[in-house]
Formats: sequence, structure tokens, C-alpha cells
Amino acid sequence: MFTFALATLVIASESTMAAFALPLIGADLDVSVGATAWILLAYALPLAALAIPLGRWIDSADLRTVFIWSLSGVGLVSVLTAVAPSFGLIIVLRAVQGVAAAAYLAGYLPIVTKTVRGDQRARAMSYIATIMTLGSMAVTPLGGLVADTLGWRAVFVIKLPLLVAVLVLGRRTIPTTRAASGGAGMPGPSVGVVVDAVLIGGAITAGLLAANRADGSWLLVAALLATSTALIWCWLRLRTSRPVIALVRSRPFGLTALSLLLLSAFTGLTSFSLPYFVSDVMGESLALLGIATLFFAGVAAAVSPFAGHLADRLGPRPVAATGAAIIGAGLLSMLTLSPEATVTDLAWRLAVVGLGAALCNAPTTTALLNTTPPGQAGIAGGVGNVARTIGTALGPAIAAAMWSISSTDTAGFRSGVVALAAVTLAACVTILAGSAKTPA
Repeated sequence: MFTFALATLVIASESTMAAFALPLIGADLDVSVGATAWILLAYALPLAALAIPLGRWIDSADLRTVFIWSLSGVGLVSVLTAVAPSFGLIIVLRAVQGVAAAAYLAGYLPIVTKTVRGDQRARAMSYIATIMTLGSMAVTPLGGLVADTLGWRAVFVIKLPLLVAVLVLGRRTIPTTRAASGGAGMPGPSVGVVVDAVLIGGAITAGLLAANRADGSWLLVAALLATSTALIWCWLRLRTSRPVIALVRSRPFGLTALSLLLLSAFTGLTSFSLPYFVSDVMGESLALLGIATLFFAGVAAAVSPFAGHLADRLGPRPVAATGAAIIGAGLLSMLTLSPEATVTDLAWRLAVVGLGAALCNAPTTTALLNTTPPGQAGIAGGVGNVARTIGTALGPAIAAAMWSISSTDTAGFRSGVVALAAVTLAACVTILAGSAKTPA
């Protein structure tokens, strides 16, 4: 589990650390602020767009081979990005890197399924969450330090020593699944997988681009949404969509995936509502919010192992539902924040949200695995990744919409908090409604 935690931290850091390089890249290559956002978007789009097609493909591949080659690809493209002479080439390389990262994420849950006993999965997932959280607390400030002292190109290669260590650990600890995959290490994708990638990937990409341009031309947004809908309609008529549809239509799995989507929306608090509240209402530097956010991460890291043990003993759903309720309570506590709020006022409220997040993160993923039929862990992981991506896009969109229709900034913040709390409490209901026995 230590290996998977470090590997996932490397994948996640490609977004968090790269964010610190954006202003420097814009200044060095004479690129606008809006354009530099594509450095993050080009990496993120393949993660969502290819999740389900790669999930189908991963079930017929050797997991250790995929682990090694995908992370090696991430590392190689990092080096190429660091020496890229133009902004356009950086965007292309980031998209390629996103494809490599998507291949790793597709194999993540199948590896856990094959290497961890069912009654220990929540514990294993919680250990991964703890290491990732603690690692993120160290990696995030490191990105700013490296960018300021060594320049933006160094940001893309600073993680390479950790990546090499993860590859060595993975080669030694991850068992081969060549026998189960028919002796294939990295089989070529079938025609069905390629068609799925084009249709599903295109639909998700168009949808996310529409969300990204929600404050721009409504004609463009409508065209993107229409394109997304048409591509999904075409995919639903294909035979290759049937396993995914059957899995999602299964009440236990479908409701758990919906819970994952709804739970992910609370991130709209930290990615939109609080930054604007701190800067526009409180008139403070975002550094104050950064300090307060450490309390969220610290509590989440401390509680995650306990949440895993509790979920293995009591079942993941009651623990996850309790966590969702606590997140909802933490969100509603934000309603009492005033323009004169201090870092302490922010910190304890974020600590409550962190407690809830720790209690529902690993248990919800475990519940998703427990409702997945044998041999479909890759597809389940793909659906889960898409659910998370949609949720993390939905949260800021909800918060932004409530802010924009409110008469004052304070009212916008509060209405957004109430809306996010309602979504989170809905997740509490759906996670309990999906109760079912673990598939044989």
C-alpha cells in the first residue's frame, strides 16, 4: 500500500505542483493568464476522458507491467516538458502525460482488489489516503519554493527521485497478473476500446470544456453540451457499453458511484467559496486560507487510519454516511463566518470538514469495490474516476452559480455553502441506500 500511496501522490502532484509554475511560464513564454490554465486542463482531461475505456482495457492487462510503463511514461514526459521550447509543445506533452497517468489510475483499484483481502480494503485505502495527505502537505509548499528558487522548468523534474523509488518498489512488490491476462503484458487496445475512448472521451472532454467556459459565450457552451450529449447517445447504442451500463444500473454500485460524485462536490468550498470569501469579503491574503487549510489536511491525515479500521469492523457504509453528515455540518458552520473572521475561525471549521472527509473517503471507495463483480474492477475504477471528476467540477460550478445570482458577496458565499451542504447530505442518503452484500 505504501507503494500505491507514493505513486498516486506523484500523479496528483502533477497538477498541484504545476500550478505554481503557471505565472512563470506565462511570463517566460509570453502567454496570457487564461492560456496558462491549459497546462492544468491538458493533463486533467485525459484522466477523466479515458477512465472508462482504460478501465475495460486494464482488466486484460498485466497490472505490474502497466504500473511500470505508465509511471515511466509520466517521468519521461516530465523531462521533455522541462526542456520544451514552446508553449504549444508543453500543452501537447501535458496531454500525453495525462494519458500515461490515466493508465496508472485505471490499474489502481484492480491492484488493490488483487492484493488486499476484502475485510482489509478499507484499512488499506485509509493508509493510502493518510500518506497522500501528508505528502501533499509537503509537496504543495515545495512547488512554490522550487518555482521561486530554481525556475518553472525545475518544477516538472523535482519529483523524479521519488518516481524512481516508486518504480523500484513497484517492481518488487506488485505481483504479476500475466496468467490472468492471457500472458499479455500490455495488450493492444481492441477496436471496441478505441471507439469507447473516442466517444466517451469526446463526450467527457466536451462536457468539462463547457463547464470551464460557463462564464463565457453561451452559444459555445450550448454547442459543447450538445456535442457531449450526441456522443453519449452514440456510445449508449454500442454493444461495448453494455457491461458499464449493467454495472451502473446495479443499485448497490450505481448508488455508491453517485455518492462518490456527490461527496466530491464539497471541494467547491475550498476551490471557490472560501478563496473568494477570504479575498473579497474579509479583505485578507490567501496565505491566511493556506494556513487554515493545513488544519483540514492534518485532521484528515490523523483520522484516516482510524476510519479504515472502523469501516472494516462496522462496514464502510455507516462510516461513510457519518463522514458525509459531518462534512455537511462543517459546511453549515461556515454560515456564521463574518468579515472579521480570524484564521482560528476558519481553521476549526475546516478541521470539522477534514474529519468528515477522512471518515467518508476510503470507506466510500471500499464500498464501491465491494459492490463490483469479479473481473470488473477496472471498469469500476473508471466509473469511480469519472464520478470524482464530475463531482469536483460540479462543486465549484454550484458555488459560482450561487455567488453570481446573489445580491451581495456575503449572501453568495452563504447560499453556496447551503447548496454544497445539501449535496453532501444527499450523499449521506445515497450511500446508505446502496447497501447490499458483497458480490461473490
